Amino acid sequence: MPGSSGASFNPEVLPTWLTDADLAFYAGEFERTGFRGGLSWYRCADRTWELSRAWADARVHQPALFVAGERDAVLAMTAGQVEAMQETVPGLRRSVMLPGCGHWTQQERPDEVNAAILAFLADLPAG
Repeated sequence: MPGSSGASFNPEVLPTWLTDADLAFYAGEFERTGFRGGLSWYRCADRTWELSRAWADARVHQPALFVAGERDAVLAMTAGQVEAMQETVPGLRRSVMLPGCGHWTQQERPDEVNAAILAFLADLPAG
């Protein structure tokens, strides 16, 4: 996204985690199916909020792990939410912020994401 993240919609060179074959596959799928489903989620945000209003004050008490990229534009749009997680997600065991990483952490940094998940799982009590 343009702005503070430094990313662009039309980069001159693809990032190392996105190959020409990946891009061709995604473009082919969007040509085949369109992007209506993905966009409809955002178009229905008000309706979705109404349907989930009953859980507005719910807290996540289950053990949780948060992994994000420091350059994720969603974090910029939701300022303060990561810090608020201690209250909203009392089960938060660990928060991992990947330096220089954007929104698609599992594609951009698969080894680091997998290591964080495995470490999180290893720390859970058995049974």
